[in-house]
Amino acid sequence: MQVLKEQDFKALVDNHPRAIMLSTPDARIAYVNRMFHSVTGYHPEEVLGRAPSVLSSGLHAPEFYQAMWESLNNSGRWEGLIWNRRKNGENYPQWLTIYPIEYNGQRLFAGVFMDVGEVTAGDERLASLAYYDPLTELPNRSLFQEFLKARVSQRNPESRCFAVLYIDLDFFKSVNDLHGHDCGDRVLQQAAACVQSVLRKGDVIARLSGDEFAAIVELEQESELPAVCQRMNGIFQAPVVVDHREYFLSASVGAAVHPRHGDTAAQLLQNADRAMYTAKLAGRACYRIYSATEGEQGQYQQRLSEALMASLKVAPEEFSVVYQPQYDLATNTMVGMEALLRWQHPELGQISPADFVPVAEQRGQIHELTEQLVRQILKDLEDCEIGYARGRRLAINISARQIADGRLEPMLEPFFSSIRAAGWLPEIELTETHLMNLSRACLAKLKAFGDRGINVAIDDFGTGYSSLAYLHALPVNVLKIDRQFVQRLGADGRDSRIVSAILAIAEALNLEVVAEGIETEAQRSRLRELNCHRGQGYLMARPMPLAELTLG
Repeated sequence: MQVLKEQDFKALVDNHPRAIMLSTPDARIAYVNRMFHSVTGYHPEEVLGRAPSVLSSGLHAPEFYQAMWESLNNSGRWEGLIWNRRKNGENYPQWLTIYPIEYNGQRLFAGVFMDVGEVTAGDERLASLAYYDPLTELPNRSLFQEFLKARVSQRNPESRCFAVLYIDLDFFKSVNDLHGHDCGDRVLQQAAACVQSVLRKGDVIARLSGDEFAAIVELEQESELPAVCQRMNGIFQAPVVVDHREYFLSASVGAAVHPRHGDTAAQLLQNADRAMYTAKLAGRACYRIYSATEGEQGQYQQRLSEALMASLKVAPEEFSVVYQPQYDLATNTMVGMEALLRWQHPELGQISPADFVPVAEQRGQIHELTEQLVRQILKDLEDCEIGYARGRRLAINISARQIADGRLEPMLEPFFSSIRAAGWLPEIELTETHLMNLSRACLAKLKAFGDRGINVAIDDFGTGYSSLAYLHALPVNVLKIDRQFVQRLGADGRDSRIVSAILAIAEALNLEVVAEGIETEAQRSRLRELNCHRGQGYLMARPMPLAELTLG
């Protein structure tokens, strides 16, 4: 077997694709390879015998280097992101690994590094480090966190302020669901390019996961931040084009400013995430800059989301269904019921549907929630006989997002079959605002429901922006007047006129009307005068378990 000679090892190291530097224990550079010059700009004769600090950017605090040496002493190795300076004075991010070696009986420290500031630096880096996203070639979460830690540690008095942006593409999951993951990947690549186009040289952008991105944005003044966020929202006003097809996306953006909103990397990223979630709650396609008050709300929403996910998976007994009767206002006879899901958490207590249903929609848990609703209804129908008065209706609420979900119809089929077997009629309710955004394919699915004898109702009618032309085209049978108009009946003549107008529209389109939230006799009397068909509310009956209802 041929033994490699010293010059063979030197040739191997000299041609290594990463920069290598050897230094002595007394901090003197003893050797550098060829790639060292490519990365730093220094020739060997300019650095040999000098201290490694010749490469220092001056941006790191003394504590940074103390932690580096503690790691070397304790574990014999240090690896991480460090900002160094090239010969031309340019600061750049460097991925550095330091470890001790023995050479000719002498102890040395080997520093192996590469420039990670240029995304186009080559496939070798992308393949050799698990710090880049292979789809977008952007830094991934791990590398972004290292960038952020390094940026936070820069205590140079001349260092400008900076912000962390958290960017989430709204409803991107539907692209994968409707067009497949291959198409979704190409759309995501174009979306990443859009995000990058907003940022300037010196900013850092990363793909954290799925359709989430984050950025470190350098600012001359904090007042520049709103304009940056607006540009990030605005870049998605134009469609993303893939294979000559247009895809309309939007982004929810959250921002946190250093050091006002956090003096550690973890705090900044977390608070930017919370601000992004606040933007989602505000309706999406907008931005929010972190505030402590909104942050507390975001923390509660996050806790609620985590609790909901756990309860749906392992504690279905926490969920129950109550039923609110609907009455014919002319005869005061019960003509149907609306099934409403309730959640009693062992620590959070009774949680309002107004809180947990939006969380389920925003966090992708709405299908499991509806599944729980249907499962509980079927159990109630097994335990209670409802077939006393045929022709009544049993309504459930469906999220508009589920219409395009192929899992919806198989899940609802047992519900439809059980209701029909009892001689009742099934009804599904969707809110008016969500109906306005349905695609033609989704509207066709709703029409298919109607063709099968399943009523489709618009919930919270009057709070959205329906045009008469659009309303005429919707495959719906029932309008449910939002409770805010019913509750002010009699106190303000304008509300009576609004309800009267809704009833006139319904009559013209041959639709039934249900008034929600009837709480006083005066409200019921006024609705009768206006010839409203049906109503529900605490005046007639509160929501209650099916077994407690008088169905005869």
